[in-house]
Amino acid sequence: MVAKKYNISVEATLEVIGGKWKCVILCHLMHGKMRTSDLKRHMPQITQKMLTQQLRELEQDGIVNRISYNQVPPKVEYELSEYGSTLSSILNALCTWGEHHIIREYGDKFSVLEDSILNGKRPEPDETPVSAN
Repeated sequence: MVAKKYNISVEATLEVIGGKWKCVILCHLMHGKMRTSDLKRHMPQITQKMLTQQLRELEQDGIVNRISYNQVPPKVEYELSEYGSTLSSILNALCTWGEHHIIREYGDKFSVLEDSILNGKRPEPDETPVSAN
């Protein structure tokens, strides 16, 4: 087997976590185990097919663990593996850089970021009117 050659080591990193969705998935999983439906809810722009594909690739690379529960209906959760947890400093640095970039380009990060605990802002609870009986 011929060893793969990289021009620079960041290529190896991007081979594993590169692309539009992998870092986003990993940032969510840094906060704990999640089901596929939870990830989909937090990332409404990703298709189910793409989410499944990205999770499989991350699992194959040893970055996430897939936990399958033997029950009906089937339950599957994903979590960062021990190896995947070593990416925390990289992911945190990317988030910090992104915040600085948003502030530089737009002035206020909350004007362009979704309301989310990951963005430092909790979503507002549904304001459903309560009927008085």
